[in-house]
Amino acid sequence: MRRLAEFAVACRERPLPAAVVADVPARVLDILGLALAAYGDPDADAAPAVLRSVRRWGGTAEATVIGSGDRLPAPAAALVNGTLAHSLDFDDTHLPSVLHPSASVVPAALATAEAAGASGAAVLAAVAAGVELTDRLGMAAYDPAIANSVFFDRGLHATSICGAIGAAAAAALLLGLDAPGVASAMGVAASMGAGLIEANRTGGTVKKMHCGWAAHAGVSAAYLAADGLTGPPTVLEGRFGFFSAYTGGRCDDNALLGDLGDRWELLRTAFKPYPSNHFTHPGIDCALALRAAGLDPSTVDWIELGVPAPTLRTIAEPAAEKVRPRSTYHGKFSGPYTVATALLGGGGLGVGLDDFTGPLDPARLALAAKVRCVPDERATAIFPHAFAAVLRVGTAGTVHEHRVDASRGSAEAPLSPADLARKFTANAARVLSPPAAEALAARATALADLPTVAALLRT
Repeated sequence: MRRLAEFAVACRERPLPAAVVADVPARVLDILGLALAAYGDPDADAAPAVLRSVRRWGGTAEATVIGSGDRLPAPAAALVNGTLAHSLDFDDTHLPSVLHPSASVVPAALATAEAAGASGAAVLAAVAAGVELTDRLGMAAYDPAIANSVFFDRGLHATSICGAIGAAAAAALLLGLDAPGVASAMGVAASMGAGLIEANRTGGTVKKMHCGWAAHAGVSAAYLAADGLTGPPTVLEGRFGFFSAYTGGRCDDNALLGDLGDRWELLRTAFKPYPSNHFTHPGIDCALALRAAGLDPSTVDWIELGVPAPTLRTIAEPAAEKVRPRSTYHGKFSGPYTVATALLGGGGLGVGLDDFTGPLDPARLALAAKVRCVPDERATAIFPHAFAAVLRVGTAGTVHEHRVDASRGSAEAPLSPADLARKFTANAARVLSPPAAEALAARATALADLPTVAALLRT
């Protein structure tokens, strides 16, 4: 923990690499757009429930809830904003840890910075440190032998568990804590992180809150450390520590500590082009490619979606639930429903938020019923360093096939700055006027030059 805390403090006190300085504002902008879109989502359920609850908690008005303008204590604002940021399953993803760091770290950093009066430059450094530490904690639990995260293999949501510690580091930096204080904040947060991923399989909206709770835990832990609460120095590697409890002792020390400060996992964290579970993205890419090549969905007899074997339990099982999801939200976690959506036409960057709003589309359900999900050897070999898939569609005796070895938005197929701008504009438009969205984008892009972040949050 000491070395991680020293790295975090170095992010605040020394110049960051130019690539990191350029990257972080885009992540802050992405989270702001996602939170606004979720706040304006007519099907929103989790975030309004969380907001109603925290309003009852009361407390000092310190930080802003994005979209609503509510002013709440910093931990409470971080809880709501993190829930908003993760609600649409549209937030960034790190590979191969398969976690979503920014939706926990950015809300924690923004809430703490607003409460503390910290500058945009301080937020940039805090987010860089928090995302990097979150990614590395997730990477440390990746097991090549099973080609999967040990967290996920055990049904644990690495995003919220690791995100609580990364969020604590970010918040602690913004409160001005030194390396021992940052270490204590992370050590305290290690007792707070939690999250189960059963909702991915069978429903429930609690997963939307996971990043919010991680952000809340991180800010709370930082304040507790600032007020004198301490964490165990061996909280990660100890007999009853983090890795022993969560991964059965599995920890790749090189993934956690190797080239720390020189090799940045943050820069390998992919922005999402589609608002659905990331395992569905290569199938969407394939379906969009076949549609662009002229495939007529009305002529389809059968569809076979080949994906990495470890992803089947998330996007293909139970089969009855995935072929006919309970709602459009649950459709985000369905290989069959997302393929049908892409084949029948979508919005945004190919498949958009409106495709998962309102009641389930009967035409998509009918097409999804024709989809059979199978393990694909090539995609399995690539996973989880990239998300690959192959889609085969049968029409009147003809088989149409398309394969992708890395989904759009990944390091191998990154979104362009214009793509990211379009994504933000479409998301923000659900709440803001075009001029207001444009002004917010300009402020976020100039994050390093902002004297405070208050104007960034009062949209």
